[in-house]
Amino acid sequence: MRYLPITAEDRAHMLSAVGASDIDDLFVDVPASVRLSAPVDLPAHQGEIAVERALAALAAKNRPAGAGPSFCGAGAYRHHVPASVDHIIQRSEFLTSYTPYQPEIAQGTLQALFEFQTQVAALTGMEVANASLYDGSTACGEAVLMAARVTRRAKAVLSGGLHPHYAAAVQTLARGPGIAIQQMPAAIDAEAAVLEAIDADTACVVVQTPNVFGQATDVSAIAEACRAKGVLLIVTVTEVVSLGLLKSPGEMGADIVVAEGQSIGNALNFGGPYVGLFAAREKLLRQMPGRMCGETVDADGQRGFVLTLSTREQHIRREKATSNICTNSGLCALAFTIHMSLLGETGLRRLALLNHQIARTLKDALAAIPGVEIPTTRYFNEFAVRLPAPAAPVVETLAGKGVLAGVPFSRLAPDAGLDDLLIVSATELTTLDDIAAFAAALTEVLA
Repeated sequence: MRYLPITAEDRAHMLSAVGASDIDDLFVDVPASVRLSAPVDLPAHQGEIAVERALAALAAKNRPAGAGPSFCGAGAYRHHVPASVDHIIQRSEFLTSYTPYQPEIAQGTLQALFEFQTQVAALTGMEVANASLYDGSTACGEAVLMAARVTRRAKAVLSGGLHPHYAAAVQTLARGPGIAIQQMPAAIDAEAAVLEAIDADTACVVVQTPNVFGQATDVSAIAEACRAKGVLLIVTVTEVVSLGLLKSPGEMGADIVVAEGQSIGNALNFGGPYVGLFAAREKLLRQMPGRMCGETVDADGQRGFVLTLSTREQHIRREKATSNICTNSGLCALAFTIHMSLLGETGLRRLALLNHQIARTLKDALAAIPGVEIPTTRYFNEFAVRLPAPAAPVVETLAGKGVLAGVPFSRLAPDAGLDDLLIVSATELTTLDDIAAFAAALTEVLA
């Protein structure tokens, strides 16, 4: 009885306990004009086997990325996750508590989060990192809110290379506190253009590298210009594996770094859950959202871990809270940490290099197709392809031929006027046969 947890007798007993004669009595305060007069137009309840069959039929309509050649990226990347990751995250050391309010019984959870923070700080080149946020897009929005608190200014400038979904999340989170958002026009090499929009009210600029078009940018000059005007630089990374090969945002002068950690330890899972990475300069520590775990010693002098910084409103912070996020992606963060530990620094660099090498092979194959241009000049494992026709119909046709060709930019930003751009990605799971199939199918469709 997993779907019907109470019986009719249970229901009658509960109604009696609250002094109601029937269920309708519970809704007497709801005006009749807004109550439904008939059941919702949905299928009636069914037995467990029937429900399983119905859901299986729905799931069968999806085409998993692993079912054939797939070049989809644009913020969600298909990487190999070792089976050992799934095994280790189920160990009892990490299942002692949902949230580590009692450190004496949550040492496994706390240590895992402490190690996670250490890895994120090292990856991003920053001094401190929190114990994760929901995902990269909401972490980006939280960074803008944080910048406004720190600078006491109320404007954020978003690069035209920022993923449109991230920009939308920023706009949503900024609306309540009244932070003005200036979105620069979408462009492949767009990061430096943010400097033109800085004024006396600007709290931060948000750039992405590699950006949504795959273009990698050294933002050192942007960081220097922002620093001279008292503006915080937020660097966004949607493909965290790139940090194994490219210069870290911290090295380039970022004040806050946000990233999507899905690529490490977490499969695509039809879109989630994912894990948001958030790191900053140490001087900004007390304005960070989320929470931070720290290392200490117990009464016997033994090494231990505690929840050092709790900034959420339910931690008795109330109006002083730096965020209203209600939890973190603890399980996904644990998977990230375990995968990172298995890779090590050398393994991550080799993985990143392999991704870039495969992407170069893909780029050469597509560039050889008549009518195809590659406008992305500096890339990691993802780049934009300009087609001689609108990209969306081409992608649909290629899907019918068994090739998931990538993400049309028009799907991310329908009004950007870049309908001929296709965003493609290649990872260590992309084979030479996959590339050959894509190139052959695209050649046929364009012909």
